[in-house]
Amino acid sequence: MNSNIAIKVGGVGKLYYRGRARHDSLRDKIEDAITGLFGRKAGNDKETGSFWALKNANFEIARGENVGIIGLNGAGKSTLLKVLSRIVTPTEGRAYVRGRLGALLEVGTGFHHELTGRENVYLYGSVLGMSRREIASKFNAIVEFSEIADFIDTPVKRYSSGMYVRLAFAVAAHLDPEVLLLDEVLAVGDFTFQRKCIEFSRQLQQRGVTILFVSHNMFSIKAMCRRVIYLKRGQIVFDGPTEEGLTLFEGDSRLSTAPWFHAEEKVPPIEFDYISLCAGSGEEKTIFAHGESMVVRLRYRASRPIRLPDFRVGFDRIDGMHCCTYSSASDGIGLGEISGQGEIELRTPPLKLVADQYTATICVCEGIDGRLICGLHGETFHVGHDKFNKDGFGVFNERGEWSFTPRSP
Repeated sequence: MNSNIAIKVGGVGKLYYRGRARHDSLRDKIEDAITGLFGRKAGNDKETGSFWALKNANFEIARGENVGIIGLNGAGKSTLLKVLSRIVTPTEGRAYVRGRLGALLEVGTGFHHELTGRENVYLYGSVLGMSRREIASKFNAIVEFSEIADFIDTPVKRYSSGMYVRLAFAVAAHLDPEVLLLDEVLAVGDFTFQRKCIEFSRQLQQRGVTILFVSHNMFSIKAMCRRVIYLKRGQIVFDGPTEEGLTLFEGDSRLSTAPWFHAEEKVPPIEFDYISLCAGSGEEKTIFAHGESMVVRLRYRASRPIRLPDFRVGFDRIDGMHCCTYSSASDGIGLGEISGQGEIELRTPPLKLVADQYTATICVCEGIDGRLICGLHGETFHVGHDKFNKDGFGVFNERGEWSFTPRSP
């Protein structure tokens, strides 16, 4: 392997089995051999209910590169990182990692709930391969970076998810790794801590550390990575410049059927083929400031007449929290009946959402009873603000009116 290559993946695939635990153990090998004697081919996908979580992955990553791994849920991103970190053995192909490896794949992995933060720093550091002396020498720096010094002697079972990720990231980052694998670790961190982690990752990169970063947060990917690998159904469909990869990914992610929608009709009575999020001036964009209005434009095609349609646009936070819904019917837009093609536009009031990533969802209800006939995931966007973030301010923030009356002692 070239000395300038930190990670090399050649023909890597991982096969999983549905319905029962199977990890290519000795028992599984014996079972395959026995079933083979009776004429059933071991490993037949249809007969065993198996599926490829990752298939024929090939790429190389040079020392000091920051590479983002993107894709929808179930695309194989986490499986790839688990193969690289040697948690999972690939079914086929080989993966090479050169240098000291640090991996933060799940929040709190290696933590013991009954132990304090202090004790877990030593425990987790040991899991990552640090000696006790090394952990002790870096302990103060780890606690300072995590910003939870006041709770370092509190059992971690009382920590919030944000506190978990702060401490876990701080320990992993101070491992002094040569290769660092990060799997969606910034999703539960507040906006300020995310920026801090991104800046720290840049410092690691300047020291020649190779970083492989899995995230659904396209803002973080853009900030950290010049290159992305886009996985789709377990296969690499793009490997190249970040902007080009994100454009392809966001295009594929638009207007996909929402998992909560179950169609009653074989032929969808209404379909959407276009969505755009725009500033008030009409410019398309995906990053909005807190307090800025948004214009949502939709283009539809109805295959049959739809009576009393109610067009709804909702905003879901990246963690699945439904934040709000705008309804044409509730807002007094009475539509008797629609058919054929058409466009609809929503202009929101100033966005009061706190800083985070969101997805616009689209649904259409029909009739007086509001029967759901369409449900889609739409465009993803970000709301930015230096202060208002989800850890400190919840879902939205509005200006209040305050008064203060001092009282004499």
